[in-house]
Amino acid sequence: MRKLYHCDGARSMRSLWLLHELGLEFELVTLPFSMAGLRTPDYLAVSPLGRVPCLVDGDLTLFESGAIAQYLCETYDDGRLHRAPGHPERPAWLQWLHYAETVAVHGASLVQQQVFVPPEQRSPVVVKLEARRLHKALEVVDGVLARHDYLLPSGFSAVDVAVGYSAHLARQLVGPSGLPAVDAWYARLAARPAFQRAAAHAPVKTMQEIMPGVI
Repeated sequence: MRKLYHCDGARSMRSLWLLHELGLEFELVTLPFSMAGLRTPDYLAVSPLGRVPCLVDGDLTLFESGAIAQYLCETYDDGRLHRAPGHPERPAWLQWLHYAETVAVHGASLVQQQVFVPPEQRSPVVVKLEARRLHKALEVVDGVLARHDYLLPSGFSAVDVAVGYSAHLARQLVGPSGLPAVDAWYARLAARPAFQRAAAHAPVKTMQEIMPGVI
């Protein structure tokens, strides 16, 4: 049986969304988004660093979201979401798959401020810096989306899921990006049934809610 370990508000939404896009059956195991919830002996036996996502597919266990995306596409996709070796869009597909982590790390720093850092230790400097870095990373995406509706000219693929998660997180944390192409792209992504099913499991608070006046 296929199983995905996930925390609400974590980047494991990327794997959850992709599983829904692929129409695969799986068991969703939602863990508490806390050190205590992720560092139990039982979960560390599955994912040794105690982070999500972690996918178990039969005898296989994977615990990096980029690797999970590539594995799922190469194993189960019919060509809609994957660009296989030899496809002219394969280099761009790989680029955006890995760029997704470049974008996500800034959103993750903001989430860390509200989930793992005690209120009295939260840093306005870190919040402002990471919000700006997140915006700059999305500016690169905006330039590409000004030329076509999705990250690849041929249309929607798994890399829109990978990078789109960060656009979703940014919107939840700090509001609309103010980047016209990114905001229009996000609207297209948010209309997808698979996105809506995954987003129901990924709520976060806005930075204004936890640190009023900082952003």
